[in-house]
Amino acid sequence: MTTMRSLRGGENLHILFWLLKDLCWVMDLRVIGLALVVPTVWLAFWISWRSRDQRSDLFHSAAVVCWILANSTWMIGEFFMEDSTRPVAVVFFVAGLWILGWHYGSVRLSRARS
Repeated sequence: MTTMRSLRGGENLHILFWLLKDLCWVMDLRVIGLALVVPTVWLAFWISWRSRDQRSDLFHSAAVVCWILANSTWMIGEFFMEDSTRPVAVVFFVAGLWILGWHYGSVRLSRARS
């Protein structure tokens, strides 16, 4: 799987899966949309793991993991649970914002100390 050898290739594949998943969501293609959650989430985690050597990339990738988990939770709730999973999705969205806030706050603090 040559595409997965580079981080950029993984990111591009992730975008493809994410767009396909969201297209299935908007077109109400429940089974395919649900099936696309797995590779989309897996790739988000894989990208984060591969980004772990660069602090900024890691924090942004972790925020994307939260975003895709929130997005997938929301979609599953709309498809199968009468839209009752939004509060859980909000937790994931807030977690992503918290991760980025922590990152930018620590960057600002370290610059202020310099």
